[in-house]
Amino acid sequence: MIHVVHHPAYVTEAPARSTYRWGKNGGIRDLLRAQGEAVAWTEPALIPRAWLEAVHDPDYVAEVLEARVPPEKTRRTGFPITEQVAFRAQAVPGGTWTAAMLALEHGFAANTAGGSHHALANTGAGYCVFNDLAVAAVRLVEQNVVARVAIVDCDVHQGDGTAALTAGRHDIVTYSIHAEKNFPARKARSTLDVGLADGVDDDGYLAELEATLVPFLDEHRPDIILYQAGVDPFVEDRLGRLAVTREGLIARETLIADIALARGVPLASTVGGGYGEDVMAIAQRHVDAILTLGERLSHRNPARIEA
Repeated sequence: MIHVVHHPAYVTEAPARSTYRWGKNGGIRDLLRAQGEAVAWTEPALIPRAWLEAVHDPDYVAEVLEARVPPEKTRRTGFPITEQVAFRAQAVPGGTWTAAMLALEHGFAANTAGGSHHALANTGAGYCVFNDLAVAAVRLVEQNVVARVAIVDCDVHQGDGTAALTAGRHDIVTYSIHAEKNFPARKARSTLDVGLADGVDDDGYLAELEATLVPFLDEHRPDIILYQAGVDPFVEDRLGRLAVTREGLIARETLIADIALARGVPLASTVGGGYGEDVMAIAQRHVDAILTLGERLSHRNPARIEA
């Protein structure tokens, strides 16, 4: 059985002047519902405000939760922060935290939102409001749930916010494999950054991933992996610069699952980037990731992914 975390607030009306594809989270939910009893659903609690303030500037947290984020920050985020968006922003980190706790128990769990890796201490950025990966990682180690967390980020864009928010910590390590010439123009420094040239295909991507992630995990020996399973390395992605096929993305999830399984490390996944006109096609790529990871890593009753 695959454990999936979903909150109704993930599916919300798109705010005005937003180019982000808000409908994909509903698509992910619906496609996973079609899996029937192969999926076990959990609705997360909202993340406590104090947990957000442990990572983000308290003034920024107040701006978001009170839906009064100034225009210069909403421009950087990519959309206005309405009351609905603010509520969703508090639900998403709760989902990643819940997925992490379920993964520690069952080997794997997935959040159907999250992966907001561009959010910084005092502002959102790149369609990200609060950095759920950093919030969950900090809480895991500060509450002594685990000794060390690895955040593994396979979005086509570098996880700059996550790297910045966890910089200097020995108990949280960050890995980012991304298109080097893509957003953000100014990169942060992850524990390990793997920048790829434009147009890298399946073979090149998978070879570089395995050659760098295996020694990274063997060196740092995390107790859990928080995995940003962005699907924007896809060859047809509107904001990508790589040439990975659907089959290549599924092979990526298989490789990451097998690397984690061989080391006995539980893994909690989030979604991440995926951009284009066909929202359901994007949602399907995210569902491919969840089912592939779950088939490999969940301790019982694995689901089968359809080709």
